Amino acid sequence: MARQKVQWKKEPEEEDYDAAFRYLHLLYSQSAAKKIIASLRGVPQIRQAAKDLLRASALPLLGDDNAQVVKDLKRIHRGKALPPVLLVRGDATRGLPLVVADGYHRICAVYHFDEETPICCRLVEFG
Repeated sequence: MARQKVQWKKEPEEEDYDAAFRYLHLLYSQSAAKKIIASLRGVPQIRQAAKDLLRASALPLLGDDNAQVVKDLKRIHRGKALPPVLLVRGDATRGLPLVVADGYHRICAVYHFDEETPICCRLVEFG
């Protein structure tokens, strides 16, 4: 029997961009956060393994009992498409990790489903 695959939407939802902006505005100026969001809207999607995104971001893996992770795992098991994750490239030479602007819970849910599963992402450079 073939293993179920994670389904991905072609585009992030507007609420994902809004959430990303709110988070990025905590890290960057308002104008910089707006530029990052505009860049994220214009880049093509890429795929990266869940385990690599967690390592590059230096974020801890949330447990499979986290309410939002549970919600996303249910979506995966029901075959419902998840929105792509929104990312800002880090810089290891400056000690800056990958920034998960939106989609941290989705990364964790996919990791619990299968850490090797490719996650659809939009990745931009900044700074």
